[in-house]
Amino acid sequence: MSRIPIALTIAGSDPGGGAGIQADLKTFHQLRVYGTSALTLVTVQNTVRASRVENLDPALVADQIEAVLTDLSPAAAKTGALGSAAIVEAVASIALHCPLIVDPVMIGKHGSPLIDAEARTALCRLLLPKATLITPNLAEAADLAGITVRNVNHMRQAARRIAAFGVPSVLVKGGHLEEDPVDILFHDGLFAEFRAARVATSHTHGTGCTYSAAITAFLARGLDLPKAVERAKSFIDRAIRTSPGIGAGAGPVNHWADED
Repeated sequence: MSRIPIALTIAGSDPGGGAGIQADLKTFHQLRVYGTSALTLVTVQNTVRASRVENLDPALVADQIEAVLTDLSPAAAKTGALGSAAIVEAVASIALHCPLIVDPVMIGKHGSPLIDAEARTALCRLLLPKATLITPNLAEAADLAGITVRNVNHMRQAARRIAAFGVPSVLVKGGHLEEDPVDILFHDGLFAEFRAARVATSHTHGTGCTYSAAITAFLARGLDLPKAVERAKSFIDRAIRTSPGIGAGAGPVNHWADED
């Protein structure tokens, strides 16, 4: 059992199971990584609507993380929705001793805010300097970089600006580009592109969570960062293409998708 890679997700709950901590744990399991978790907030949502978000006590969040770290030693960790500045501060105060992927979840699929302005400031000041990689989508990249992000050149500019917060690697995700999606990785001062053909589907709930969880899983398995992103990109592309069509609205991707 000690040879099984362990990963940790620090994120919010989606009762519909398509995003958040549920999506992360499903992804870890599918990619043969033992998943551990620390819950940050609880949402009330499904594939059609979201109606409530409740943040947990920051001390409770920290205690969950410490419980994992003192017994299970994750080889990689990720954060998702953090909710408040106090929760960001609690997470940032803990030494993880493993690669940390920050998915800066700011707004849920149905438009519910999952981080406030103070939390955004704390994220940039306290958590990004401790991160191995941050994985913003176009809207998140624009917010963090303070520029318009609508094309690949903008994505490159945003990645450089976000890296200035102290995070060594930035993956700007292009799923909301008008053309076929391309993700831009800024790593070791160089850019790499990860492309896929656009899939005509509304079932993309939890795409960002699943993608960042897949990167985390591959890092836990010992892959280097560019290879982990490459493998995770292939996984999320298959997960979108084979989405099960669950729910009456924006359904989840397929967490049973195969690896390469």
